[in-house]
Amino acid sequence: MKQIIKFLLTALIVVLLSRFLSGVHVDSYITAIIVALVLAVLNVLVKPILQILTFPITIITFGLFLFVVNGLIILLVSKLVGGFSVDSIWSGILFSILLTLLQSIIYSIVGDDKK
Repeated sequence: MKQIIKFLLTALIVVLLSRFLSGVHVDSYITAIIVALVLAVLNVLVKPILQILTFPITIITFGLFLFVVNGLIILLVSKLVGGFSVDSIWSGILFSILLTLLQSIIYSIVGDDKK
């Protein structure tokens, strides 16, 4: 049950970030839910592959290139989901950083499913 709540909270964070960031646009709440779903799927399937492929440059940049990988994932989501757009890679990177920070805060408040 808490996973569904976390998923819906992620969609709410997407909507809130689109209101505050000028480079990110979400048409509706349904679009935000779809963005959260596609983002979760891409984080599970595509992100590990990108991390393996970019491992050498990630080592050279002391891990900072992972911000670029996250930004690319956000740009890919914007190409896949109609009604969600990100203007540039920089907007995608900032969006991913803020999304991660807010998810960490919210998820720590909600707690785990484990008992």
